[in-house]
Amino acid sequence: MENHEEKEYLYWLCHVSVIGAVSIKKLHDYMGSYKRIYNIEGKELQRLGLLKQSDVSVFEESKSNIDFYRRQLAELEHQGINFITSDEAGYPKRLLEIYGYPVGIFFRGRLPDEERPSAAIIGARDCTNYGKQMATYLARELSASGVQIISGLALGIDGAGHKGALESGGDTYGILGCGINICYPRENYGLFEQMQKRGGVISEFVPDEAPKPRNFPMRNRIISGLSDVILVIEAREKSGSLITANLGLEQGKEIFALPGRVTDSLSAGCNQLISDGAEVILNPDSVLGYFKLQNSKILRVHEKNKNGLAKKEKMVYSCLDLQPKYFEEIVSLSGLSVSECMSALLELELNGLILQTSHQYYGKKL
Repeated sequence: MENHEEKEYLYWLCHVSVIGAVSIKKLHDYMGSYKRIYNIEGKELQRLGLLKQSDVSVFEESKSNIDFYRRQLAELEHQGINFITSDEAGYPKRLLEIYGYPVGIFFRGRLPDEERPSAAIIGARDCTNYGKQMATYLARELSASGVQIISGLALGIDGAGHKGALESGGDTYGILGCGINICYPRENYGLFEQMQKRGGVISEFVPDEAPKPRNFPMRNRIISGLSDVILVIEAREKSGSLITANLGLEQGKEIFALPGRVTDSLSAGCNQLISDGAEVILNPDSVLGYFKLQNSKILRVHEKNKNGLAKKEKMVYSCLDLQPKYFEEIVSLSGLSVSECMSALLELELNGLILQTSHQYYGKKL
């Protein structure tokens, strides 16, 4: 960000309850700076179609608190809280690739390493003992091989995933649905504290923001956004975990699901994901194979080259499965041009991720 003053105005804007991440970006794109947003009248923003009539009074009233927010921002560092904007160099590049990315995020500890793979481990809060054990085991093994574990610090599967990563001495990151200075649920306070030393906790919500139900679907897009793959351990047919998985699909991420008995309601969501084309988790190797991990050393398959092909390769790879598909179908599914799709397929083939089984038929390689 150009200067600290701009950061102060963004911090204020993040506290205007009627304006979310997408609206903030739209306002900034139009006005050119956060200070100009502050200085313009709410009625003028309404006239320009950038603010609803019902939100004008809230916007104007919030301006009177600017000095309070300046002081609060200055005090964050003393509380061990970092505030980083999307314009700053250290902001996670993975997040910049998703729709509606937060224009600013708060964190304690560290942010995920851009050069290392990351996996989200998510699932039901009221999970079975089997699901909890599998989440811990998978996180422990993946983390021991260098994979960063991302989750939502919730009860059940989320907490078990964080716990497994910490047991192996690896890094894990909790994405909160509340302010960065609030541990929710309180039962995970031990994890909350440990993660700040072995990874970090992250939130787009301002300090002291309560864990409101509406916050968690928003939180889920950050979990999927920071992850290269998403592991769904246990999930009901309609659950927040499936929302995260669907967000991941839209973002071009690989989805893995743990299969279960068809009579178990907590396996219904996972079995449906598998039926829809998600990869099956049989053991940690199912995921490690995707990352091409050998001898505990990471071979970066998705390293970005100067042409920025990594995202396109992921998009094409997510369109494939073990049953070979014809080239024209892959082009259609990926939404890329013929040349872009061909280039991505060639790169994936050279990296040993896919096979051309016959002329212009491509499938994933086991």
